[in-house]
Amino acid sequence: MKKISLFLTATCLFLCALSLKAQVSNPWRNAVVTDEFLYDKAPFPQCHSATIAETPYGLVASFFGGTKERNPDVCIYVCRYENGKWTAPQMVADGVRPDKRYPTWNPVLYQVPGGDLLLWYKIGANPGTWQGWITRSKDGGKTWTPGEQLPSGYIGPVKNKPVLLSNMNLFLPTSTEGNKNGNSWQVHFEVTNDNGKTYRKVGPVPADSGMLAIQPSILDHGNGKLQIIARSRNRALLTSWSSDNGETWSKLAKTNLPNNNSGTDAVTMKDGRFALIYNHVLPPDGQTKGARTPLNLSISKDGKTWYAGAILEDSPISQYSYPSIIQTSDGMLHCIYTWRRLKIKHVVIDPAKLKLKKIKDGKWPVVKGYSAPKEGEITDDEITK
Repeated sequence: MKKISLFLTATCLFLCALSLKAQVSNPWRNAVVTDEFLYDKAPFPQCHSATIAETPYGLVASFFGGTKERNPDVCIYVCRYENGKWTAPQMVADGVRPDKRYPTWNPVLYQVPGGDLLLWYKIGANPGTWQGWITRSKDGGKTWTPGEQLPSGYIGPVKNKPVLLSNMNLFLPTSTEGNKNGNSWQVHFEVTNDNGKTYRKVGPVPADSGMLAIQPSILDHGNGKLQIIARSRNRALLTSWSSDNGETWSKLAKTNLPNNNSGTDAVTMKDGRFALIYNHVLPPDGQTKGARTPLNLSISKDGKTWYAGAILEDSPISQYSYPSIIQTSDGMLHCIYTWRRLKIKHVVIDPAKLKLKKIKDGKWPVVKGYSAPKEGEITDDEITK
């Protein structure tokens, strides 16, 4: 019995060593310092569209969960990072209306400097019928005010976080989709200077025929110069520029980065660089949609030339998607995203440990010691939007 016990212990140690060696030897994960799920168990089978914010009380994350996207039982949930771990999902908003119950969608968190934590979300049967709502917390996400409906025609930030400009305008990146002809994808902005009490619109961002974008992220280059990076149906991430604090914008144009018709996010870092989290995936020839794996992080100094930094997920099983990224006060990059529609993943990256490789011709660099997993099972992306 003692020999068997020693054998099992040695085997376990050997397998652990192999696993550790595999993680350490992956050059695209050198900068990952935390890799965890928000929860192990939840009162819902599926989840999606996560968002994250740093508050004076700690990190707060939100997402929607329910039987399945578009199901009326889909609600908005919140988890808080306390005492070194995430709290269990707390339901903070549902789609119960006087006439019937609708699904909720795409929460977006924003911490007002010195003020409330804001949470925008949507209620509606589909993106074409969304109504925007907002709820507020004064205690870092522990308690929330009753939901308030936004003015007619406003939905709040569609997926990615607002950006507070130097002129104190809070710019909410948003978009429309889902009209009868199916070609309504347009990017615009909703602007508030009183923390979500009143709004005005800017846009839509001009675009040539056939250039279709939604779900932009805003990058602040300083001195009134802004850039957006947006999801598209054009097999590439699209971008537009403003030189007047977002009041007017250039025509949408393709970047040299691919897009699989899935959500992305980006953040302006404290050192002036930009971090972008996305699926570095070019769809198959003739198609506008690709698998939602791998999930990648790239860095740029100017928003034009990008350098490969990390691969957060590379399994051939799809659905590492709808990421959100922030930089916290300690300089770490916090990424949160959908993990196979089953859980929400949280990954922390130390920017100082990134070993950057220039992306040329839109292709992820090849590095010694790393081989991408071979093609395998791909989950059904039919329900994704």
